[in-house]
Amino acid sequence: MKTQLPLETQVDQNGRYGRFGGRFVPETLMYALNELESAFREAIADPAFHEELRTLLEEYSGRPTPLTYAQRLTEYVGGARLFLKREDLNHTGAHKINNTLGQALLAKRMGKKKLIAETGAGQHGVASATVAALLGMECKVFMGEEDVRRQQLNVFRMELLGAEVVPVRSGTRTLKDATSEAIRHWVTHVEDTFYMIGSVVGPHPYPEMVRTFQRVIGDEARAQFLYREHRLPDHVVACVGGGSNAIGMFAAFLADRDVQLHGVEAAGHGLSTGRHAATLSKGKPGVLHGSFSYLLQDEHGQVIPAHSISAGLDYPGVGPEHAHLKESGRVRYTSVTDEEALDAVRLLCRTEGILPALESAHAVAEAVRLARTLPREQTVLICLSGRGDKDVETIRAEEAKRR
Repeated sequence: MKTQLPLETQVDQNGRYGRFGGRFVPETLMYALNELESAFREAIADPAFHEELRTLLEEYSGRPTPLTYAQRLTEYVGGARLFLKREDLNHTGAHKINNTLGQALLAKRMGKKKLIAETGAGQHGVASATVAALLGMECKVFMGEEDVRRQQLNVFRMELLGAEVVPVRSGTRTLKDATSEAIRHWVTHVEDTFYMIGSVVGPHPYPEMVRTFQRVIGDEARAQFLYREHRLPDHVVACVGGGSNAIGMFAAFLADRDVQLHGVEAAGHGLSTGRHAATLSKGKPGVLHGSFSYLLQDEHGQVIPAHSISAGLDYPGVGPEHAHLKESGRVRYTSVTDEEALDAVRLLCRTEGILPALESAHAVAEAVRLARTLPREQTVLICLSGRGDKDVETIRAEEAKRR
């Protein structure tokens, strides 16, 4: 795993990406965060840690995941050629396993016996429950009551794996409130509990740590594309909620200035409706869950609810590095509606035989829109962050409404 990052995206000693990031937490968590940062620095400097993680990624998760040329999708769309980085083929069905394996090994090095996590779509919860079972640790997963309803299959999977799923009934009963509850639990159990955050959000060092464990996506994709095409892709597209799969993919290409990077947020019912999760497009800088970044808020600075058909994108904040990349202009951020994402699900199913997660479908929709404007000799690489089994009931319900 590479840990040397382009200088302009290195986090500073205060955990800042430009003006974003940092630590905005109760005093009781400062010791735990300092302890975590020290353990993380020691681990990534230790070849034995890298070897243990590499072995698990290869022999347990199934890495490297393939790079797939989407021939029939390309023929249907016209324009640029489309490629898929297949994180959906990881064990547990999404990129989330990369980060949870890394954080769980770190927790073991720190002598922690209990893991807690928050989850929206359930993929991070399933991955957390999976690695807890693998390493013989207790696991508690906080999940908004609305997401419990939307993701019943993943709730059952977590329980089958031995985790306790804690429904959160406060606020909007989605990922924001699950995260708040997980932080509250961590404050009072910090001595024996490791908090596994699932995205590049939260106080320093979480955004840097999750990015480091997810960078394997981009490093593999870059090498695979060079091997297959003898060049780099012209465009790279990934969906952005908190932003972990996107940062993992983008990190390997940030220094390649000829590669254009596109982050895709959830426009929900439309940016003008107020029913969306497009934090970078419509939000303003503020503090949420221990970090300074863009978030959806009203005129009084209060966080307002986000909406997306995808439970994994239904979050009013975004990772601080994405905020920095937006303001620096290195990444273009755009958005895709619920309807456009559903159309992309159908399109990828019927042209490639691949059922994408609703999160990933946002990236597919934008990539299709982009490819139609480009000549045949150009290429677009999509991060297919997860598979759509978990979303089948939601998709079926939406199909029924259309009939």
